[in-house]
Amino acid sequence: MATKIRMTRMGSKKSPSYRLVVSDSRNSRDGEYIEQIGFFNPLTNPVDLRIDKEKAQKWLNSGAQPTETVKALFVKAGVEFPTKKNSAVKLEKKQPEKKATRKTTTKKTETK
Repeated sequence: MATKIRMTRMGSKKSPSYRLVVSDSRNSRDGEYIEQIGFFNPLTNPVDLRIDKEKAQKWLNSGAQPTETVKALFVKAGVEFPTKKNSAVKLEKKQPEKKATRKTTTKKTETK
């Protein structure tokens, strides 16, 4: 099962607030979710952002993919992303060598 960490919209019309939830990637935005890991209210000054870092870390380590917005919120909250095993050494794919193509030239024949 592919899991995503995304925001689900709460609140009334023109006053949104969001829950940060872990859900199956096939579910709709406001559909069923597995676990709630945080809360985000963009209308307060300063912005109200509460994230359970332990739960977020657990889900990131188990392979859940955060959306771009959630990733930015995690950076603001100080959640650390897991490092990949091969992040220090980039494995470059070798490009297949192109075979030398033979250029055909036509000989001009001289007429006398």
